[in-house]
Amino acid sequence: MMRLIGIMILLAGLIGAPAGAAEVAPDELVRVTAQDVITLLKQEQKEAVGQKKLVELVEAKVLPHFDFTRMTRLAVGKNWRSATPEQQQNLVREFRTLLVRTYSSALDNYRDQQIQVKPLKLESSDTQVTVKTQVLQPGGQPVEIDYAMQKTPNGWKVFDVIVAGASLVTNYRSTFDQQIADVGIDGLIKSLADKNRQLEQEAPAKRAS
Repeated sequence: MMRLIGIMILLAGLIGAPAGAAEVAPDELVRVTAQDVITLLKQEQKEAVGQKKLVELVEAKVLPHFDFTRMTRLAVGKNWRSATPEQQQNLVREFRTLLVRTYSSALDNYRDQQIQVKPLKLESSDTQVTVKTQVLQPGGQPVEIDYAMQKTPNGWKVFDVIVAGASLVTNYRSTFDQQIADVGIDGLIKSLADKNRQLEQEAPAKRAS
């Protein structure tokens, strides 16, 4: 599931936003950049770049369009208020790293998927919207991907991704709730850090296989 989410986020044109993106409607932002993103992915695929390069690509192109603080706060849920400022900072850092590495790995699984962005009726007063898309997979059934976005002083930011009705932050919340109940907030931070180290160690082997 996470690999699919990573591919679809990249395909959705949430990277390489055009100049003046803050004034562009969220669905148009997704639509006008989608083809450029696909072209970029195909070029990277041809060059067979390493995992480090893919991570750098995600860091540079994807992260500016995500509100990782809000995503982490939603994923941690009610436990966020009981975390110290330092713990909150560490949670955001480790969760961000986890998603970056997941999206980087997802680049290896791009196989000519295409995206259709559904028209969005946007009112001038809207500050939070959901951009609905449909991903067309060669030889497979279309997948519904929705992007919950909020308008900020720096443009529209993604704070949740919903795949076939399943929310990314809600899925993580159930896992995080259990981990915090078992080992506390520091234990969750350690678990995320351990997972990130594991993914970092596994990446070269995957690229070599």
